[in-house]
Amino acid sequence: MHETMTDLSHLAKPGAEIALRVTPKASRNQIVAAEDGLRAYVTVVPEDGKANAEVTKLLAKALGVAKSRLTLIRGQTARDKVFRLD
Repeated sequence: MHETMTDLSHLAKPGAEIALRVTPKASRNQIVAAEDGLRAYVTVVPEDGKANAEVTKLLAKALGVAKSRLTLIRGQTARDKVFRLD
């Protein structure tokens, strides 16, 4: 499993809301800063919350925080998600 990391530590402020678009079943796990915002690509399928768990893990790693500090506040079943950093 390949992972490409984008350093997002500058976004790691308590209370920050981080929006991103998720693409499941991608060829590799990565977070990319695109012109239209953050995009997360995960290799897992979007069932039973697996993709959300993988996105949370990737985002926490990119931010340099514990994944327990991230809360998915919008987009539980949508491709566009918003996480809050507690």
